[in-house]
Amino acid sequence: MNADRSLQILLDELGRLPGIGPKSAQRIAYYLLEADAEEAHRLADAILMVKNEVHFCSRCFNYATADECSICEDMSRDRTRVCVVGEPRDVSAIERTGSYHGLYHVLGGVISPMDKIGPEQLHVRELLARLGSEDIEEVIIATNPNIEGETTASYLARTIKPLGIAVTRLASGLPVGGDLEYADELTLGRAIEARRAL
Repeated sequence: MNADRSLQILLDELGRLPGIGPKSAQRIAYYLLEADAEEAHRLADAILMVKNEVHFCSRCFNYATADECSICEDMSRDRTRVCVVGEPRDVSAIERTGSYHGLYHVLGGVISPMDKIGPEQLHVRELLARLGSEDIEEVIIATNPNIEGETTASYLARTIKPLGIAVTRLASGLPVGGDLEYADELTLGRAIEARRAL
């Protein structure tokens, strides 16, 4: 295989990655070409290791290297609360805040009729099974504040409320450091609805 063909294969594969356009793919490819072989092998080994060792937690569907993820295994967490998110990366985002100490449940997406994704394609059935077998008092719905996230949140609220479990939704509103004049009407309206006492 000639050098041009090898480089084109690398560019094509890098271009498949989310957020990597042709220019970024080209920069990464040329960086890898100029890097020493050891650096390229470390990157390749890291990719293979994560593909071979990381899978979904059997309980919450977060990323795990054992049967259950480290959060599900941590007995010091508040086991009466479950935060429902769309993707495992959302767990990481919430964990970085240091504000939440309960459990999680990852849906594996959100309801999106346009993409032919309904509740049956998500881990909703497993969530309901957990609610029936664990002592959960509150389900916090933390899907994104977009049409699909709101649709998913509404569906989950309608499904869970009859079980007698409290269902809450993350507040949405103005970002810290933002200016009112630049906020869109929906964000500003939600900020007013989610206001709290001082």
